[in-house]
Amino acid sequence: MEQYNITGMSCAACQARVEKAVSKVEGVESCAVSLLTNSMGVTGNAKEEDIIKAVTNAGYGASKRDDSSLVDTKAASKKLTASQTRGIEESLKDTQTPILIKRLVSSVIVLLVLMYFSMGHMMFGFKIPAFFEGNYIGLALIQMILSGIIIIINKKFFVSGFNSVIHGAPNMDTLVALGSGVSYLWSVAILFFMTRYVADNEVMKAHELMDSLYFESAAMILVLITVGKLLESISKGKTTNALKSLLKLAAKKANVIRDNEEIELPIEEVVVGDIVCVRPGENVPIDGFIVEGSTSIDESSLTGESIPVDKEVNDTVFAATNNKSGFIKVRATRVGTDTSLSKIIQMVSDAAATKAPIAKIADKVSGVFVPVVIAIAIVTFIVWIAVGADLGFALARAISVLVISCPCALGLATPVAIMVGSGVGARNGIMFKQAISLEQTGKMNIVALDKTGTITKGEPEVTDIITVGDVTDKELVKLALSLEIKSEHSLAYAVVNYAKDNNIEPESVTDFKAVQGNGLMAKLKDESLVTAGNREFIAKFAVIDPLLIKKMDELSKMGKTPLIFAKGERVLGLIAVADAIKPDSASAIAKLKEMGLKVVMLTGDNELTANEIGRLAGVHKVIAGVKPDEKAKVIEDLKKEGKVLMVGDGINDAPALVSADMGFAIGAGTDVAIDSADVVLMKSRLSDVVTAIKLSKKTIKNIYENLFWAFIYNIIGIPLAAGVYISAFGWTLNPMFGAFAMSLSSFCVVTNALRLNLFKKDDIAEYLSSDKKNGQVNIGNIHISNDDFLNKEKKINKGDEKMNKTIKIEGMMCGHCEASVKKALESLEGVDKAEVSHVTGEAIVSLSSDVDNEILKHAVEAKDYKVLDILA
Repeated sequence: MEQYNITGMSCAACQARVEKAVSKVEGVESCAVSLLTNSMGVTGNAKEEDIIKAVTNAGYGASKRDDSSLVDTKAASKKLTASQTRGIEESLKDTQTPILIKRLVSSVIVLLVLMYFSMGHMMFGFKIPAFFEGNYIGLALIQMILSGIIIIINKKFFVSGFNSVIHGAPNMDTLVALGSGVSYLWSVAILFFMTRYVADNEVMKAHELMDSLYFESAAMILVLITVGKLLESISKGKTTNALKSLLKLAAKKANVIRDNEEIELPIEEVVVGDIVCVRPGENVPIDGFIVEGSTSIDESSLTGESIPVDKEVNDTVFAATNNKSGFIKVRATRVGTDTSLSKIIQMVSDAAATKAPIAKIADKVSGVFVPVVIAIAIVTFIVWIAVGADLGFALARAISVLVISCPCALGLATPVAIMVGSGVGARNGIMFKQAISLEQTGKMNIVALDKTGTITKGEPEVTDIITVGDVTDKELVKLALSLEIKSEHSLAYAVVNYAKDNNIEPESVTDFKAVQGNGLMAKLKDESLVTAGNREFIAKFAVIDPLLIKKMDELSKMGKTPLIFAKGERVLGLIAVADAIKPDSASAIAKLKEMGLKVVMLTGDNELTANEIGRLAGVHKVIAGVKPDEKAKVIEDLKKEGKVLMVGDGINDAPALVSADMGFAIGAGTDVAIDSADVVLMKSRLSDVVTAIKLSKKTIKNIYENLFWAFIYNIIGIPLAAGVYISAFGWTLNPMFGAFAMSLSSFCVVTNALRLNLFKKDDIAEYLSSDKKNGQVNIGNIHISNDDFLNKEKKINKGDEKMNKTIKIEGMMCGHCEASVKKALESLEGVDKAEVSHVTGEAIVSLSSDVDNEILKHAVEAKDYKVLDILA
C-alpha cells in the first residue's frame, strides 16, 4: 500500500470526492482516504504522478509520504532514516489547531464589536457613540464593514467552498459559504434600499429595514463553525495519541561498540550485528539478544504487560522497551524498519489509512449530501415564498438549512472510532492490521485454535518422574541427561532443561546412537549399555514391570509422553514429558464459550493425546491428526458452519490463517504466520483473543452510536431549520443557532469515540482465579517418586499426598499486603492454605495437588508483588 498526504479536505464530501477521483486512475485497485489523518492509502500499480494529478484535478493537494519504505518491511535497506518516519509524523502533526485558534481569537474580537453595534444597544441598553444615534445608515455600514472583516479572516470557507463547486464536488465549506455569503449579500441589498428611503426622507421605513439586516448572522455563522472546527481539531488530535506515543518511543541515538570503543551514533547508522550498550533507565534502541549482563525489561510499550521481565544472556530484547536495572550489551538482529516497534507503528498507521466496510454507508450518503442539502434549501425558500411568507423569513429558513447540515459528522463517525480502537489495541499488545480487521473480529462464530504454541506453551516440559527400586530421582535424571544431551529431539530439550534447572550434570558416554523414531543408546565408563526410548524399543533390552506399563498408559491418556530409561537389562524408571498448557488458556477458552463462540482445537497429535489436551483446555471439539497442508481445508469446512477466526503461530499455520475469515498470529510465532494474519497478539497469550473480540464489539457499537447521532442530527435538524415544525409546535430556528448546532455535531461524534479509551481488558488474575470455577486443570511440573516400585509398598502417584511450597516475595509491607497475597493464592485450584508473612517475605503454600510454579507466580505478581523464587 502506497500512502499519500492529502490537503484541502474539510468534510466527508471532500473525502468521497478524492476517493472517487483516484479510483478512476488506471492501475488503482483500491483507494481509502482518511479525513481523520488527512491521508490516503492506494493499492495497485498506478503511477505516482497520475494519482497526484487526479487529486489535484479534484481540487485538493497530494504528496507522496516519505515513509513508503516503512510499508515494505522486507525492503533491502533496513536503516531507519529521518525521512522514513517524517511521513507518519507529518500526517499526525496538528497544524490546524494553531491556525484555528488565531482565526477564532481575531474573529471573536471583531465579532464583539459587531454585536455591540448591531444588538448591544437594543438588548443590553449599551450606549452607542453619538455619531450613530438615529444614523441608521451609519449603523448598517459599520456592521457591513465589521462582518466583512470577519469574512476576510475566515476566507478559507469561501475559497474552499466555491473552489469545490468549480470542480463539481460541493462540500461542507460550500454550505457555510452559501449560508454566510447569502446573509451578507442580502444585508447589503437591504442597505441599498435603506439609502433610497433616507434620500426620500422616509427615515421610518429605513429604520424598519434594520430588522432585516443579517450582517451579525453572516459573521456569527463563521465564528461558530470555527469554534466547532477547533473543538473537532483538538479532539481529533487525541484520537491519534496512541500512535504519537509509539513514534516518541523510537530511539534517535544508540551507544555502539566499534573498534573496542563505545561511541554514540544516530540510530540510522546502526547495522545488524552491532553490539549496543544499554544502561539502566534507557530504552533499548534495536531488536536483538543479550550477549553480556542481566536485567529486567519493562515491555509494556509493546505488549501492554506492566510487570517487568527478567532477561539474561541469550534472551531477546526489543526496541522501545525500557531497561529497568542492569547494564547490558545487546547484539542487534533487527534495525530500522525491521524492528518490532516499526512494524507496530506501521500496523496502526495502516489501520487508520484503511476503511472499514461499515463506513461505506456514510460514504454513499456523503457523496450526495451537500448537493441534496443545497436543493432542500432552495425548495425551502420557494415553498415559504409560495405560502405567502415575506422574503426575509423565507431566506432565514433557507440559510438555517444550509448551516445546520453537517456532513462532517458522517465522515468522522467511523474513522475516529477505528483510530481510537486501534490505538487501544496497540496499547494492550493487540495489533489490528486494517480497519476491516477491527470491525470483523467481533462478528466471528467459531474460534479455531492451533494446539502447539497457542493453547500450549510449545515447549515440552518434564511433568512426572517415576523411579524403580532404589534408584533416586537425581540418578535417573543424570542418566537421562547423559543420553538426551546428545539428542536433537524436542523431547530431549525438556529433559536437558529440567536437569539444568536442578543443577544436575551428565555422565560421559561413548558409542552414542540415535535410533530413528525409537530411542537412544550409549555406553557408560564401565561399558554398561544404557538405553532410552518408547516401550517397544526398551522391551528389546530389558523387562518392563506391568505396573510401570500401567502407569505409562495413564500418562499417555493424560496427553504426556513417557520416556523409559534402562541400564543393561534393568529398567531404572521413566520420565514423562508434555507440552504444558499455558496458564491462561483454559480460562480464556471458557470466556470464549461464555461469549457464545464455538471453540475448536486443531493438532497433528494422535487422537488420544489431543483429546486429553482438549479436555483440559475445555474446547468444544478436537480435530486431531491434521497435517500442516490439511489445516486450510479444515478451516474451509468449518466456514460452512459460520465465520471462522483462526489462531496460530507456526509456518504450517499460514495457509489456515489466510483461509480463515480472520487470522490471529501469536506474536512469538514465525514471521510467515505474522505476515499471513489479520491481527497480531504481541504477548502470545490466548486471553488476548478475548480482549480483541471485546474491543471489536465495543468499537463497532461506538461506530453505530456515531452514525446514529450523525444521521439523526441531520434528520431532525434539517426539517427544524426548514420550518417544518412551525405549524405543529411553533418551533423555528435562527441561522445562528443552526450554525452553533452544526459546530457541535462533529465534536460530539469525536468525543464519543474517545470514550473507547476507557476500555479495560480482563486481568490475568481473573483468568487464573476462574480456573477453579470452570473446573479446569493445568498441566504442571508434577514430581512423582517411588523408591520401592517393585515391592509395590507405596502409592505410585504421590500427587495424592499433601505437599508444601515456599514462595519468596518482594514488596510486601504490611498486613494488607499479606491478605492480598493470601487471597490470590487460596483462590487457585489445588491450594488448600497459604500462610503469608511480610516480615520474612515468604508465603508457605499447602497443596492438595501440584500447582505449576508459573501459576503461583502469576497469581502473586498480578497483585503487583515480585516473586523471587519458589522452593518445593
